[in-house]
Amino acid sequence: MVIVFALLALTVLVTANWYLWRRLFRDTTRGPGRARRGGAVLVVGGWALAIGALVAERTGAPFWLQRVLAWPGFLWLALSVYLLLAVIVGEAVRPLLRRFLEKRALAETPAAQPEPKPVPIGAPTAETPEAERPERAEPAPERPASAGLASERSVPEGPMSERPASAGLASEGTESGKSAPERPESESPAQSPSAPSRRLFVSRVVAGAAAAAAVGTVGYGTYGVLRGPRVKRVTVPLAKLPRGAHGYRIAVVSDIHLGPVLGRGFAQKVVDTINATQPDLIAVVGDLVDGSVKDLGPAAAPLARLKARQGSFFVTGNHEYFSGAEQWVEEVRRLGLNPLENARTELPWFDLAGVNDIAGESEGQGPDFTGALGDRDTTRACVLLAHQPVQIHDAVRHGVDLQLSGHTHGGQLWPGNLLAAAANPTVAGLERYGDTQLYVSRGAGAWGPPTRVGAPSDITVVELASTHA
Repeated sequence: MVIVFALLALTVLVTANWYLWRRLFRDTTRGPGRARRGGAVLVVGGWALAIGALVAERTGAPFWLQRVLAWPGFLWLALSVYLLLAVIVGEAVRPLLRRFLEKRALAETPAAQPEPKPVPIGAPTAETPEAERPERAEPAPERPASAGLASERSVPEGPMSERPASAGLASEGTESGKSAPERPESESPAQSPSAPSRRLFVSRVVAGAAAAAAVGTVGYGTYGVLRGPRVKRVTVPLAKLPRGAHGYRIAVVSDIHLGPVLGRGFAQKVVDTINATQPDLIAVVGDLVDGSVKDLGPAAAPLARLKARQGSFFVTGNHEYFSGAEQWVEEVRRLGLNPLENARTELPWFDLAGVNDIAGESEGQGPDFTGALGDRDTTRACVLLAHQPVQIHDAVRHGVDLQLSGHTHGGQLWPGNLLAAAANPTVAGLERYGDTQLYVSRGAGAWGPPTRVGAPSDITVVELASTHA
């Protein structure tokens, strides 16, 4: 089954990229040449870099190699998605543009004028006054055809004015004794020579517009990630929260994804943004890194400067288990964060609990809700840190009041939100499940392409509200 799925995915990938190459390069050129070969190299090479970047990250290749492959490979991954979408949209525009050009060409083509009939020299015309027109002579008696031919051949050469008009016309329409070629009736000046040019022009316009739209979209989406996340504020009422805790602020940050693309400078932006909100508590809900402590320890160092009145807390995400979860738990502890590994801490106003990510099950370190929540005082409000939104169902069963999650990135690249919605109960924002509320952050960073489209990055300040206030 896995082999069948892999072959199907490969077929779809090859077909989509062949279609992309055809519309962007083959249909916009007059024939084989450098442009078509260069387009093939671009498409194949871009995907080779993208696959290489993914494999290098997963296999723990030398960090310098990961960085070399990551930027061009991951950016091509995002660019190819939007090139394909733009070209597909262009299929609807293509016939409309072609019809518009055809109508304009027909409107600009002058109407065909009838060819003038030969008039004998001296014969009256429409401009000749009636008085000057000679009286109509009686028609001459018919002569045999042979006699007419003989008489025409016997006319001596003379001045041009004495030749029959038909002779003059014959000489003007011939060259070296050959008759002038006739245009086929099916060929019209407005269609025959210009139809291929119109098709080529339309292909170039659509391809150029698609490329510009894709590059602009990816460029803006990448800028949005690199400039750093924006602060989002959400108020969450909790029935069990004491009046004294009304307005308590939790800064929620998830999916920072430090790695070969987002490094120390990005981590510093995240830290500065969080500290500027002056939170009571900081919750880092997983997917902090994409790589080992050896490679990314310096990039994560700014986390030591996080400041909150009641401390910073951390739970693992699925990417920590790709990167050495145990080592990272120790590293964040060294940086001053408090890891909650299926554990709970009792704060003055509520309980704060955290569970490991589902991906830890492969290492015997999966989530344990009973260990984190089993013996707690259920009259106290409880806030749970859990990386994936799908863990909400266990939270409901254990009487959690609020679960804080990430993982989805809000879809990251539209229309990825549709796929994220199929795999998660909530993609982004605040929703209620029974007596439990779930808030899902879109995350601060990005995985793979350092690009977001339709899912801006955020750090959320969750302000708890007491219903007794």
